[in-house]
Amino acid sequence: MKNLLERDLAVHSAALNLQAYRQQLLASNIANADTPDFKARDLQFREALTAALGGRQGNGLPPLALAATHARHLEGGPGAPAGAFVRYRAEWQSAVDGNTVSMDEERAAFAENTVHYEASITFINGLLRTMQQAITGQ
Repeated sequence: MKNLLERDLAVHSAALNLQAYRQQLLASNIANADTPDFKARDLQFREALTAALGGRQGNGLPPLALAATHARHLEGGPGAPAGAFVRYRAEWQSAVDGNTVSMDEERAAFAENTVHYEASITFINGLLRTMQQAITGQ
């Protein structure tokens, strides 16, 4: 029973972390909608989640390594483990300033990601509530 609970929580924990990271990317796109030459980015969620779940027995997503081109560079932290799954978004309409952010697309992706995030939280709450009821015998 414990393994079943840990497995279900691991799936949703990985999904929540990736959804939070995607929300940051989408917010960055929206914030830079007027920045010249800014290229919109998005997370390949399915591939990132598959990699995160495939690593439950192993190491999971590998941390990103920073390239040090000088001996006096500071060592970076672990970075965003899902960074390997970030891609530039396809450009639908060219902008004169080179910016590829489409506010309609960003708002829709932001709302969709929010719904998925809240659904994951609701599922976790339901799972924990069910386990608590089973333990207390209610």
